[in-house]
Parts: sequence; structure tokens; C-alpha cells
Amino acid sequence: MPASRTSRGKRIRLRRVEQKISQAELADKLGVSFQQVQKYEKGANRVGAARLQQIATALDVPVTFFYDGDNTAREVESLLFLESAFSLRLLRAYSKIKDQAVQRQLVSLMESIAANED
Repeated sequence: MPASRTSRGKRIRLRRVEQKISQAELADKLGVSFQQVQKYEKGANRVGAARLQQIATALDVPVTFFYDGDNTAREVESLLFLESAFSLRLLRAYSKIKDQAVQRQLVSLMESIAANED
């Protein structure tokens, strides 16, 4: 079962940002305008099968990355929070911390802060 346009667009954006590729750079690889890439990412325009294969190739993922239906789809969904540049910065900074005790303390702190937001 295919993912929705919005979900597929978020996955395109997620992978593009992960690869540190701008919309313009991806557009160049696809032979389209950067505005078209924006529309794909927002789900405003449908991404056909051939174009999706081009995007998958350009972003170095299998085309199944953009579809629901397997265990990797759940993993992708859990990563969609990376849509914001701030979230990506947070994850990168966290991954650089080598001390597991510090990592646990950081997670506890964030969970405490989040609990107070409710």
C-alpha cells in the first residue's frame, strides 16, 4: 500500500536533509526546478513511479524507502521528526556524546522537560 503524498514528501525531505543535499541540488539531479522539489516534499504534487525511482537513486535509497508495508516503514516514521533542522542538529549533537551515562542523563532531562509540557 503506497504512502500518502504528504508522508512520501516528508520521507523525501528527510533523506535529502540527511544527505545534506539542497532542494536545488536535488532538482538539478532530477532535471526539474527546485520549486518542483518543494511541491514533492509538501505533497502538493504527485510523484510518479519513474520520478520516485529517480529520487531514490539520487538520494541513495531503495524506492521502498518511500512506501509503507514493511518493518523499515515504522523506522522511517519514527525518524520523521527530523523534518526540522533543529531536530536534526539535536540528534547529531547527541550522537557525538560517547559517555553513556551522560547520554542517559540527557534523555532523563529531556523526558522531564517534556513531562512538564503536558
